[in-house]
Amino acid sequence: MTSKPRVCVAIEPDLVAAATGEATPLVAERVETHLAGCGLCRDDFARYRAIDTAVGALRSTAPPAGDAEAARQRLIARLADLQTRIVSYRVVPSTLGPILLARSEHGVALVEYLGRDGVSASRLFTMAGIEPHEDTTELAGLERELIEYLEGRRTRLDWPLDLRGARSDFQRAVMEATVAVPYGAVSSYTGIAGELGKPAAVRAVAQALRHNPLPIVVPCHRIVGASGDLVGYAGDRIGLKEQLLGMEGVQTRHERGAKIARRALYHYEPNPSREYCLPTCGNIARRPIGMLFSRRQQAEALGLAPCTSCHPELHPLPE
Repeated sequence: MTSKPRVCVAIEPDLVAAATGEATPLVAERVETHLAGCGLCRDDFARYRAIDTAVGALRSTAPPAGDAEAARQRLIARLADLQTRIVSYRVVPSTLGPILLARSEHGVALVEYLGRDGVSASRLFTMAGIEPHEDTTELAGLERELIEYLEGRRTRLDWPLDLRGARSDFQRAVMEATVAVPYGAVSSYTGIAGELGKPAAVRAVAQALRHNPLPIVVPCHRIVGASGDLVGYAGDRIGLKEQLLGMEGVQTRHERGAKIARRALYHYEPNPSREYCLPTCGNIARRPIGMLFSRRQQAEALGLAPCTSCHPELHPLPE
């Protein structure tokens, strides 16, 4: 939590008074002047107003006589619901274009590539049960970590996630399986469907990730077609998918569309010995993708062992 400057602590009672409509004209003017230059207090002021609106709605319904405790419990529940619905957001300039980050008390709720229309066209404002509030300070840490990731100075975004933006339990399960695909690795829609125990649901997996509300942090850029085709990223932004994979060391090639360069990656297909292979091991590079790795260390970090036939530990791929 950001530590407040003394001037912000001192003016907080006036913020509450202004938010609830109880401030004198002089106090209201002082608050307005302060808010013009203080993003932290603007965020707090928006929350105070939202809470006052919720309380006002509750007060408008008179409780039954002698039911004060029930009224108090309803108020507590209503305020808890409001706290859950408040989502703070900010726009992060990046090498991939402007990206909207949004966070609730549960975690990061939305990562969105913004188009020409900017924030006004964000899906954040169409999500049910959400009270968006622009943030100027509280998300600074997330912005810094995202920039470090996109600049190659960080390989993980260990953010708590709010998956309420998932359209269904199935999409939520697909997102959770996708998070497990590590940095510098690639899986396929077929592989994710198999992980979920629904091998026939390949097309449904692809659609679930096509509408992923948390790209980058739920790394759907690491999921490709069974033959290595780069398809269906953030709508149709295949170029962004290729950029992110390249940043992670995953090579691509262009042959009737963008594809993973499978012969530059280590291969793994589920097998009793949990061994990973060179792309030249048998016909593995022509079979549907299980999981691919740009470095041997990534495979071994998942508990996989070098193949006893092709010996990738003795004949490593060039990096």
